[in-house]
Amino acid sequence: MYAIVDIETTGGYAGRHRVTEVAVFHHDGMQITDQFRTLINPERNVPYFITGLTGITDDMVRTAPTFEEVAREIHGWLKDRVFVAHNAHFDYSFLKKEFEDAGIQWSAKRLCTVRLGRKIIPGLDSYSLGRLAESLGIHIHERHRAGGDAEATAKIFDILLKRDMEGVIAKALKRNSGETILPPNLPKEEYETLPASAGVYYFHDANGQVIYVGKAINIRKRMAGHFSGDAREWNRSNIRNEIHHISYELTGSELIALILEAQEIRRLWPKYNLAQKFRTEEWGIYDYEDRNGYHRFVINAVARNTHPLITFSYKGDAWNFLWEKVNEFDLCPKLSGLQTAKGPCYAHQSGTCGGACEGKEKKKKYNQRVQKAIDSFFGDGETVAIIGRGRVREERSLVLVENGIYAGYGYMDTETQIGNLDTARQYVKAGKDNRMVQNIVNSFLMNPRGVEILSFDE
Repeated sequence: MYAIVDIETTGGYAGRHRVTEVAVFHHDGMQITDQFRTLINPERNVPYFITGLTGITDDMVRTAPTFEEVAREIHGWLKDRVFVAHNAHFDYSFLKKEFEDAGIQWSAKRLCTVRLGRKIIPGLDSYSLGRLAESLGIHIHERHRAGGDAEATAKIFDILLKRDMEGVIAKALKRNSGETILPPNLPKEEYETLPASAGVYYFHDANGQVIYVGKAINIRKRMAGHFSGDAREWNRSNIRNEIHHISYELTGSELIALILEAQEIRRLWPKYNLAQKFRTEEWGIYDYEDRNGYHRFVINAVARNTHPLITFSYKGDAWNFLWEKVNEFDLCPKLSGLQTAKGPCYAHQSGTCGGACEGKEKKKKYNQRVQKAIDSFFGDGETVAIIGRGRVREERSLVLVENGIYAGYGYMDTETQIGNLDTARQYVKAGKDNRMVQNIVNSFLMNPRGVEILSFDE
């Protein structure tokens, strides 16, 4: 019925690392019936820190079979059995990737002895393999080796089976129970109460510290994506193991979720928000003068110590913005970096470009229009209210932009009419503007989605 598994690997991420050892114990629901174990040649060096942890060296695996060579044998040990492991997602993700690389399709129902232990034997200080085994009087031979850890897990599972008076294991095996995808330390009850609404969510560790902040249009659906392994970055076992609780704040509006996420990351600096801490997806429009004296534009990723004329969160938004300026001021698409083909730009061929790309338009005349376009980048900006969904059906959200600068957000009931700027200000809690938030607002104004935009003339 059950295949209790443990593996050793060259690292913690199935997408980049390989298996070095596999052990499988069969259990028929009453007792352990058979076992299998083998070293695996990962076809790469075993890192020193892994050798220090497991004792597995390059010399030990050099003559071992590759996973592909024993894939069908291992598959035979797992086929048609419930997959059981301590922190099952880790072992399952590695084996699934190895099977895929060997051309074998494999999937199985999963049970995690961390999650089962929390439900069947509540109240322990720790549910790590070592501490759980110790609390149950199980001695682990060869700790951090697949055979020793798999044997201990099998003995733990045997005890859990015998102590499961409330059918916890049977419930966990039901389709769509959610137990098989959740992080080992996250209570299923918290997951089940997550809303299918827009907002910002927080992952907390065992001490309540926020370790990650994210945003979602549908928080519950986003969690399923995180934990099912569809998103590769969430296959990393370290963050999964550290998630003990989830909290959230509803925003109703996707735009407010984006703004709040950016603000909360800067306020809390969570350890796993590395991409947002060192944000790279920022794009700028730059200007320069070519060797013929024509002023040109180029769109590039914003790098340290560079000074773009204007920045955007997405390259497409910068591209669309520049196209608007090219059309508005009759500029050359080629000199604006929007056409890379050789020869004259297609706008010149159609008669809408004066021929600056061919040197036919005087550079002074052309450069004057370029300067007018640049000046328009820095106009006072619009004063608008962006009206979107609220947190409940009877509510609407409001994001206020004054003279092109983000001013804050708030909520009002659906009966409220916003007729002027002073009325809009009454419903908005002042927000701190920064470059990241400004980019979010600018990008949303370039491509508004499902909102109403009210313009105010001051």
